[in-house]
Amino acid sequence: MALHIVAGQGPTGRHRPVRATARKRAAAADTNGAAAKVDGFWLGHPLLECRSSGELARLLTDPVLRGRGVPHGDGRSVLLLPGFLASDATLRLLARFLGRIGYRPVASGIRFNSGCGDSFDERMVGVIDHEYSMGRRRLAIVGHSRGGHYARSLAARYPDRVSHVITMGTGVEDPLDVSMLTKCGVVVVRSALAGCDAARSERGCLTLRCSCAYGVGFAAPFPGDVKFTSIYSRNDGVVRWQSCVADYAVCVEVRGSHFGLPFNRHAYRAVAQALAVPATDE
Repeated sequence: MALHIVAGQGPTGRHRPVRATARKRAAAADTNGAAAKVDGFWLGHPLLECRSSGELARLLTDPVLRGRGVPHGDGRSVLLLPGFLASDATLRLLARFLGRIGYRPVASGIRFNSGCGDSFDERMVGVIDHEYSMGRRRLAIVGHSRGGHYARSLAARYPDRVSHVITMGTGVEDPLDVSMLTKCGVVVVRSALAGCDAARSERGCLTLRCSCAYGVGFAAPFPGDVKFTSIYSRNDGVVRWQSCVADYAVCVEVRGSHFGLPFNRHAYRAVAQALAVPATDE
């Protein structure tokens, strides 16, 4: 059964665990650990995403951005992975926050997150190997949206190199459980890839049957010795929040938009809390 937490709802502003009611259990996985799905046509809530600028403004005035009121780290490297059609620039503020609270943020080097996950796989694996060779210590990965898919895949394939995975607005079982507008964008990118490289079409890039190393890793069972936290919002206008819930993750609910999660003050607190959990066998 998934552990659900509502961020910022306690009397002191800390995370408050909530009882798994029947309604929340219905949104969680069945006995084999798959996240619940909601079938049917979903347009999403594009207008709700306009709130992201307000979320940024609230973060800039919140003490959490200066590292107050959250547990501090011990120098662990944290790889940051941006969302679909985004770049490392969207996670710069999060990187600065992590640096302030005692972690070593590491950029992915992704300038434009499009295409199949295999396009960036070699680079991300190289970063993991480099960071591990420097300190002989597993690193954590924080991924927003599509970046969370990469994080899940990397952890499944390299559990000896990854200590924590934290996803924000990420469908942890179905990467395409998104709004119809987002699906249209995926179709455009998939068609462009197929036009440039027929082999990508044969491998099923940007589909649920993707057979590249990234796709195989994403479909694999999540390793039990990697700490997994899924941060989501029921007001997410891009990814169905139900797909962000799984029984093998600590699921933290925050208020906010999908695009605003990389600078959501409640998400920052949740990230700090998740990274503070001691890694397995360390």
